[in-house]
Amino acid sequence: MDKRQAIGSWLSGPRAAAEDMGVDFGYRGERLGLPKEGQGSVAPVGRRLLAILIDWALCTLIAYGLLADGQPAAASNWALIVFFLLGLATVGTIGVTPGKRLMNLRVVSVSGARLSFPRAALRTLLLCLAVPALIWDRDTRGLHDRFAGAVQVRS
Repeated sequence: MDKRQAIGSWLSGPRAAAEDMGVDFGYRGERLGLPKEGQGSVAPVGRRLLAILIDWALCTLIAYGLLADGQPAAASNWALIVFFLLGLATVGTIGVTPGKRLMNLRVVSVSGARLSFPRAALRTLLLCLAVPALIWDRDTRGLHDRFAGAVQVRS
């Protein structure tokens, strides 16, 4: 292997290097028994990020307008609390937040059933900590979803 190949495999990441060696990872969600595409398949990362940005903007607007008395520093603290309550109330009951609904996504348990309220609470708490949501597995599920036994799918 020359230097260019070595650098190229390092830049493209371990998954690409393993695939070049013949390892077959399958598609995202295959290990979970989900379809490859369409309804019920693992939600694309871009849609999930856009959904969380919509939810965060909504929570920031609510916090700034109703709770922070016009103080931007206080609004960001209140926004996190509103974000937690929004996620707990919506994912724990109907399985979608407003942002997920706009992006045509939903949160379900790995078995495909509705996520129970305690699991939704755990998922939302870990999502508010941010770090678990930034560590993904090969199905692009964050640790917050893994620990809660959840998966975000297209609806």
